Amino acid sequence: MKSISFRLLVAALAVTLGAALAKSQTADTAPPPAPEHAFGPAGHMIAFFSKMLDITDAQKAQMKSVLKTEHATMKPLMQQTHQLDQQLRQYEEGAFDQAKVQSLVSQQSQTLVQIKVEETRIHSELYQLLTPDQQAKLREFEANREARMQQHMQEGQPQAPEE
Repeated sequence: MKSISFRLLVAALAVTLGAALAKSQTADTAPPPAPEHAFGPAGHMIAFFSKMLDITDAQKAQMKSVLKTEHATMKPLMQQTHQLDQQLRQYEEGAFDQAKVQSLVSQQSQTLVQIKVEETRIHSELYQLLTPDQQAKLREFEANREARMQQHMQEGQPQAPEE
């Protein structure tokens, strides 16, 4: 019994030592470059535009500049929404006070309206940076996506009984 435990211990040590050696051999290589995301989903937007619409480096730089500038506007709104969510959670987990919840939800809805207005303005600024061909390609993509969504929603609805 003692020899089996000893063998398992030796095997575990050998695996650990092998992993450490392998890691040390690759430590001289440079780490992979960080992804070029402006912030959160906006970085994904630039990646989408880059892949789908073949935007130029100059357009990428302009988009990053817009997103960086607008980050200062969006961040406090997002923080406010998060704080309101946390305040609402206390009424989910504790005593429910409808008047206070109503007030918090009202505040949150105003904040969400501000966020939507800012998002739409930002999207408009980004859209204006696209060439007419890129704009047409984006409109076509969005129309196709909307058609797929409509089809998906119709497939999920129960069918009316036939007479």
